[in-house]
Amino acid sequence: MRAYQLLLTWLGLLVLTHAAFSQPAASSPVAAHTAKKLVESVSAADSGNAATQQIEKTVHQYLMKKPEVVVEALQVYQQKQMESMQQLFKDTQKLAPQYVERLFHHEVDPMGGNANGKITLVEFSDYQCSHCIETASVIDSIIKTNSNLRVVVKEFPIRGPVSEAAARAALAANKQGKYWDFRAALFKNSAALTLDKILEIAKSIGLNTDQLKKDMDDSAVRKEIEANQNLAKSLKLVGTPAFFVAKSDIQPGAPATSINYIPGIISQQQLQDIINQLHH
Repeated sequence: MRAYQLLLTWLGLLVLTHAAFSQPAASSPVAAHTAKKLVESVSAADSGNAATQQIEKTVHQYLMKKPEVVVEALQVYQQKQMESMQQLFKDTQKLAPQYVERLFHHEVDPMGGNANGKITLVEFSDYQCSHCIETASVIDSIIKTNSNLRVVVKEFPIRGPVSEAAARAALAANKQGKYWDFRAALFKNSAALTLDKILEIAKSIGLNTDQLKKDMDDSAVRKEIEANQNLAKSLKLVGTPAFFVAKSDIQPGAPATSINYIPGIISQQQLQDIINQLHH
């Protein structure tokens, strides 16, 4: 029975490891996380004993003879992943109207574009997210080409302490009236992001870094990020970027169809099409 469990573990590890590295960079690395857990469980099972070594040999020989098994397992896994993501999308779309006030009418959020714009775009982003970096130029362009657009940013750091430091610095920069300049500089930065780099970027755009560091540790800034994380959790967001677009005067209780939810990267044309539809 023990040998059978280990066999299943190794097969699962092989399939999930392949899945984790064969898919494009994902917002929620479920496969990689599961593979890591499997590695830990196998390691804990005394990887040096004879039974484990024989299982490794057996699995290897079996897969050499029947490599199609891996392909079939991957296909099933990918199908389940797709179904899971589709369900998450539906859940978030359905939940969004419950959080209209927090999404669209939270006054302390950094805001760009036209403060009185008829359409509001809300973005959840992380400064270490490659898709957020790629989409930043799209947001800048869409603001320039739509004079009636209001843009709200929810700082949503999900990639560790450096992402959180960057988010706190951005909110602190907002207190000095340089949020959008700082955001742009962070996204344009090509070096590895560190706390020193964040402060260097802040100084380069004219921010008072001593005041910035004080504001970064302000409890209100930390609470704002925590509130964004709680909101994202309530909306079942699993990654960044994530966008919500609706008419600015939307009220609680509005139908789910009145809010456009877009998970992941989006082109300027796709975003423009949504804005045009809302104008009608």
